[in-house]
Order: sequence, then structure tokens, then C-alpha cells
Amino acid sequence: MEAPAQTAPDAAPEDYESLKLLLLRRRETLPKRLKQLAAFALEHPEEMAFGTVAGIAEHAGVQPSTLIRFAKSLGYDGFSHLQQIFRDRLRERFPDYRERLQGLRASSGPHVQTTALLDGFTEAAAVSLDRMRRSVGAQDFSRAVATLAEADTIYLLGARRVFPVSAYCAYAFGKLRIRSILIDHIAQLGPEQMAAAGERDAVLAISFTPYAPVTVDLAAAAARRGIPVVAITDSAFSPLVGSADVWLEVAEADFGAFRSLSASFALAMALVVAVAEKRAQS
Repeated sequence: MEAPAQTAPDAAPEDYESLKLLLLRRRETLPKRLKQLAAFALEHPEEMAFGTVAGIAEHAGVQPSTLIRFAKSLGYDGFSHLQQIFRDRLRERFPDYRERLQGLRASSGPHVQTTALLDGFTEAAAVSLDRMRRSVGAQDFSRAVATLAEADTIYLLGARRVFPVSAYCAYAFGKLRIRSILIDHIAQLGPEQMAAAGERDAVLAISFTPYAPVTVDLAAAAARRGIPVVAITDSAFSPLVGSADVWLEVAEADFGAFRSLSASFALAMALVVAVAEKRAQS
């Protein structure tokens, strides 16, 4: 009798997006330690890209041998092969702004045409909006609205690139006479600004890869205190997901490594107005 045929392992993903999709597909079937390492890897891409095996293992709470086993389970020759995917991703997606301009010149010639820039950013915005319409489900959106509408005060968390989205929410909530507090973290006072929040309040936290530590930390602290958290983020492996009562997925497209905020603003506007409508019906 012939031995049963074994299923061939998936080929090793050649880029970060393919790797992320593979991990999401296997999320529920990975052994406990590999699942733990998968979450850590996508939450801390910089450390995965440039850390040592021993250092990464310590911070992820696993044995060094788990990194080798993790890499080989995904089809890579070893950990250094997997690590190269994270290094390539960071070089491609997060060059500094001067490098981004150089990249645009390299693809468009020495003089970037103004109309080409407008077309490129418009297309990235359109792609972002289309993705968001497909990724944000009606049920999750309704739960997010209900959570925020029931809050006495809405605390708004969003640092670095997404701070304008949180600032817009503060502006719009204020115009609609809904009490909110924008956590601007000036002088590192974010924890103090959040100190008065209680279980009758709610947090709206926004962060995308590479997630702002202050947003992640303050959202986690709020969740530990029993404060409801609504998160807008880009992945099921985002560190905000573990703290959130409900989370909404937004994956912004980019043009020349400059990422759009169009979908984030559209979702924020919809949330604010829907919360106001929900309160008016109460």
C-alpha cells in the first residue's frame, strides 16, 4: 500500500504583503508559539528587520529556536531569509521624504510633472476609498457608532501621520456639541490627559503601520481600566486590535511611498455624523 501523499508546503512569500496574507490565512491554525511570534512580527516590523535572533526572541517571549521553526514553516530557508522580507518592506514603504521624492523622479524623469503628481495622488485616494468600502462591514460600523454614541466623553487618540484625522474628529464633534477630548500628548502628557477617562467614556484610537507607540500604549491602558475602545487600523495583527471592543480596517494606498489619508478621513467623517444621528434618536 502506498503511503498517503503529503501536501506540499506553500512557497515562501517573496514580499511583505504576500507574507501578511499567508499569516492571516493560517492565523487560526498556527501553534500557540508560532501564532504569538506572527503577531509580534507584524506589530514590530522594525525589530524583525534589524534585531538579532536572541533579542527578537526575548521581546516576543519565545525561544530563539522558535524563530527558525517559524521561518521554515513559512517556506523560508532560515530566519535570515525571512528577515530580508521585513528589511525590504521597510526600505520600500518607509523611506524618508527626500528619498520618496527621489523615487518619484526616478520613475517620472528628472522633472516630475505636476499633473502626474495630481493624477497619482488622486488614484491612490480612489484605491484607498474603494478598499475601505469593502473592508468596513456594516455590523462593525454600527457597533462602533453605538459604542461612541453611548459615551459621556470620547477620547481621541492619533499620533504622527494620523493626528490630523483625530484633530478633525475633535473639531467635528465640537461643532455637533458632542463632548470629546483630543489627546495631543504635548510635553509627553498623554497619560495625564487620559487620566480622567472612565468606564462611561470611550476611546477612538487610530494608528497604522508602523504603529505609534503612544497610541498603542494609551489604548491598551484604557482597555485595562474597562474603557471601551474603538480602533481604526490596518490589520488583524495590529496591536490596537487586542485592546479594541470593535475595530475597523483601513488600508491606505500610496503613491511614490506617500500614503493617502483619504479613506481615514472619510471613515472618520462618517463615524462623527453617525454618532450625532444616533444620539439625536435617543
